Amino acid sequence: MSDMPPPAGVPKAHIVLPAGHWDTAKQAGTVTLDFDHRSRRRLRLERDDGQGAVMLDLPTPRHIRDGDGLVLTGGGIVAVKAAPEDLIEVRCEAIGDLLRMAWHIGNRHIPAELRGDRLRIRADHVLADMLTGLGAIVTPVSAPFDPEGGAYGDSPAGGGHGHGHTHDHAHGHDHGHDHSHGHSHG
Repeated sequence: MSDMPPPAGVPKAHIVLPAGHWDTAKQAGTVTLDFDHRSRRRLRLERDDGQGAVMLDLPTPRHIRDGDGLVLTGGGIVAVKAAPEDLIEVRCEAIGDLLRMAWHIGNRHIPAELRGDRLRIRADHVLADMLTGLGAIVTPVSAPFDPEGGAYGDSPAGGGHGHGHTHDHAHGHDHGHDHSHGHSHG
């Protein structure tokens, strides 16, 4: 995978079709991507079966989910598969405790995947120690990662627009802050 321009003849993908809303009979291979590579606008991708490269060239950044299809110029659709990643799974004895863990994760602006009675975040020993100290049951797992999108229309990767609001982080004063990934709170 690379941000380099494609050689002549490499098909481009300008359109993403949501999983379950495209004809699998038109499938022209697969690409397996981790979360970061599924949150890009422009990227050279190698198909899993060696059928050659595809240039992802979307008009705007967006998050691509497992099972989505990339429509190729010249025909065909490449299926996107989410690659397994090192994650930690967070569980609690009571749902109220799990909600408290979600608050602590969200307060740190960490992408999180909600899975009913558990949460998944990227493996991070500091967060794992914090959550364990707060009473969570933390288990390392290897699985595809597909965190929630932002409430303001942002992608899970954090691209998008500014929010124009402040946060109080329970230390007595309001302040704006920068997320260093495309948007800020002010």
